[in-house]
Formats: sequence, C-alpha cells, structure tokens
Amino acid sequence: MKLIRTERGWAGHFCCSDRCLFRRNTLLEYGETRIVISTVGLMQDCRNEGVFEPIECNRYYETMVFHAKRTANRYWDADLEREVAFSSPWGISEKDAEDKANDMHEVVVDEIGRRLKSGDIAQEAADGNV
Repeated sequence: MKLIRTERGWAGHFCCSDRCLFRRNTLLEYGETRIVISTVGLMQDCRNEGVFEPIECNRYYETMVFHAKRTANRYWDADLEREVAFSSPWGISEKDAEDKANDMHEVVVDEIGRRLKSGDIAQEAADGNV
C-alpha cells in the first residue's frame, strides 16, 4: 500500500487561523485512513498592526493532528473531535521561527506516516466518514 501525501493551501485547525501568517495543512492517506497534520502560527493582533499574539500559553506556533472527515463532498478536512496523539515536538515559543515551524511540521508528518504504515494508526469509523 502506498502512503499518499497532499499539501493543501488552507489551515487545518484553530478558530483564529485567518489571523495567522503561517499555515500548513498536510493530508496523509494510507488505505482508507486519512489524517490531517496542521500547523499554524504567527497570529496577528487584530488591534495593533505589526504585533503578534501567542496562540495559547506563550506559543506562537503549534502543530496538531486529526483524523479526517469528508466535507462538502469534496475535501477531507480535520475532524476536530478526533485528535491523534503524537510524540514529536508540537509548539514553538519564538515569534520569528517560520523555518523551525516548517521543520516541526515535517517531523510530525514523518512520525504520522511511519505510524500509519506500521498499523499504529487505523481509521476509526465515525458517522460514516470512512
């Protein structure tokens, strides 16, 4: 079976992602299992131009992983109710760290890809989204 990786142009999680200058969204497909790895960061302060707010708890970038669900009969998007735990680093407390955020995202994609291939992550049926 082949692991399929698709880079997408929208944020995969976080309610204020429209204010984030950094957004990565990678869909991994292995058989019937689909996983979204999402990294967001460098969130602009909506009141002060040029000022950046932490996403949460002094984090300026974060990566999260979710099982995917079919959206609008077109896309496989993150199912925010079905988070996938992982062991790689997931947060960065520096503001000027796009390079580190890209590296962090790639490390998580690699971990999830290995786990999919090993059978450690399997699709769990949820509301017929398999």
